[in-house]
Amino acid sequence: MLLEVKIRRFSGAVSGALFVISALLPAFVPAPTAAQVGEPIKVGYGMALTGGLGANGRSALLAQKIWEEDTNAKGGLLGRPVKLIYYDDQTNPATVPGIYAKLLDVDKVDLIIGGYGTDLVAAAMPIVIQRKKVFIGLIGTAVNSTFNYPNYFSMIPTGPEPTSYTKGFLDLAVRQNPKPQTVAIVAADVGHGLYACEGARENIKSTGLTIVYDRRYPAATTDLVPVVRAIAETNPDLVIVCSYPPDSVGMVRAVNEVGFKPKMIGGAMVGLQSTAIKAQLGPLLNGWTNYDIWLPVPKMQIGGVDELMKKYQARASIEGVDALGYYMVPWSYAQLQVLQQAIVATESLDDAKLGDYIRTNTFKTVIGDIRFGANGELTRSRLLQVQFQNIKSNDLAQFKDISTQVVVAPVEYESGTLIYPYEKALASSP
Repeated sequence: MLLEVKIRRFSGAVSGALFVISALLPAFVPAPTAAQVGEPIKVGYGMALTGGLGANGRSALLAQKIWEEDTNAKGGLLGRPVKLIYYDDQTNPATVPGIYAKLLDVDKVDLIIGGYGTDLVAAAMPIVIQRKKVFIGLIGTAVNSTFNYPNYFSMIPTGPEPTSYTKGFLDLAVRQNPKPQTVAIVAADVGHGLYACEGARENIKSTGLTIVYDRRYPAATTDLVPVVRAIAETNPDLVIVCSYPPDSVGMVRAVNEVGFKPKMIGGAMVGLQSTAIKAQLGPLLNGWTNYDIWLPVPKMQIGGVDELMKKYQARASIEGVDALGYYMVPWSYAQLQVLQQAIVATESLDDAKLGDYIRTNTFKTVIGDIRFGANGELTRSRLLQVQFQNIKSNDLAQFKDISTQVVVAPVEYESGTLIYPYEKALASSP
């Protein structure tokens, strides 16, 4: 009998303890994890993971994966986890329509976003318009100038004048003493090259400069020595280059090989923002002044971007991507922040509702507050002009020290002053 009583008491104690534990258990389950139920919200896109834009595309993808992880850790969206579904577009516009058709028809994604690069974003637009999808592109120049699609939005810092990569470059140049008089324009004959040189011509009109050379070269050209010799024969004070990564490298090498020394050179060159390309070229970059879209200068440390960059850089070597990520990471993460905030505010995945919200509201992102205006471009430019200075070697680590990459425009972000003319900046080369 005594044993039976003890057993009953023990069983009661256990039952009571189990009741207490079961009552308290929800308190120990992280709320975000508990909130996620049902099928994930699927966001689909193509991304340049190979080909000419592959290095930047892989960097962008890691930033987007970090967004996915951050979002799910905080409970997902609308109480559901988020899932990114992406395919390599190989930096080939011909692959893009098929990728987006598969995403929508086979993968049944809820939403789509744009990949990276002008030609790749533009190649998706016909199917985007046909399916009436909201579409946020990444670093695509003036894509919507052809389509005028109301639900397209552009994550690129050029602002309301989307072809104006060179405005800051020219504004700086005409303030120098002695003032330059002549300018040469040279461009790759596709996509960004064509748009950027078109913008350069428009910007030059108000400067009083005379164009003495204005030609294009095939985008696949990497030996640009003959092109540089032809430019040098016109003896321009300024040279504006509108190029893609492989030919940007070729242009820097050719200028150094020829010994060409204009007063300023650069402007609209894609690729010089890549850490690997910076390390590859090293001191050959000294004096070049070119656009950029983000650097960790004190005036751009806003919106939690420092935490994002630490996460990215801790994983970069493991993932085999750009070690520093300055060019692609903040804007790629912000691209998805815009979509996220629109979903949360509208409590919807409906493309029409999301488009209406994105057109009329301000978004708080790791690149600061942004708002979209005409044709889906940002209402104000936040494009940087950066001059390479005092590079001593090809050591990658020196590019983490931003004293080698000086923001010389605009004033609100500047971190130093322009060395003029270009030849003077070469004095710091070994």
